[in-house]
Amino acid sequence: MNRKNRPSGPKSVDRDRLCEFLSRSLDLAAINDHSCNGLQVQGAARVRRVGLAVDACMETFRLAAARSCGMLVVHHGIIWGGLKNITGRVYTQVRYLIEHDLNLFAAHLPLDLHPTLGNNAQLARLLGLKALKPFGVYKGVTIGCEGRAPSGATRGALVERLRRRLDAACTVLPFGAEAVRRVAVVSGGGAGELAEAVDKGIDCYVTGEPSHENYHVAREAGINVVYAGHYHTEKAGVQEIGRLIATTFGIETEFLDVPTAI
Repeated sequence: MNRKNRPSGPKSVDRDRLCEFLSRSLDLAAINDHSCNGLQVQGAARVRRVGLAVDACMETFRLAAARSCGMLVVHHGIIWGGLKNITGRVYTQVRYLIEHDLNLFAAHLPLDLHPTLGNNAQLARLLGLKALKPFGVYKGVTIGCEGRAPSGATRGALVERLRRRLDAACTVLPFGAEAVRRVAVVSGGGAGELAEAVDKGIDCYVTGEPSHENYHVAREAGINVVYAGHYHTEKAGVQEIGRLIATTFGIETEFLDVPTAI
């Protein structure tokens, strides 16, 4: 489902002003990331509508162009570790973006870990977690969070909320108690942080992609694990960015929902 934010306000915003605002709001410069975060491909100088998506791919590019977006803000961009050449798939993507005057802006780890806009902050909010603490060390950076579940929370209720609010088909390892008090979340590919959840006595660990080896680890540790999908656990952050842009600049934003099976 594509969700639009349609506030009243100015008809367009300067691209560089918008990029500077996003870079500052997400604190892009403070985090070392394999993703080349920020403006990856330059397009129109004035932006009237912004599309938001999890992935930079031809499908989201075409949707953004069809909806007359001047900028597409994504979690997963197209430039990782620097640009070595512009051939094959990268050439096709860059050519399309330039031909359609479409700016591409990416925010990877900064969006995962942001304390209010981030994917994990939004997941914690969705689950009603309180007294949040940092959780999930990835390459020396803490990207997730843990917190106290609402009074009387159960594994079943938590899973149902994720399924309903994220429209996600969750895979559940139900090896802990049905009653849940402490929950940790790491969006996307956070299966490797299960060991930290076990060490910290977490009742339920929520992440995106499943991992085969985690089955026996979780069973032997007696912990609940919920895999809600890499895509679905990483769409709330870009949706929140869309609301922020609409509120700040008074331009229309739209979430372009292109789910994957992962």
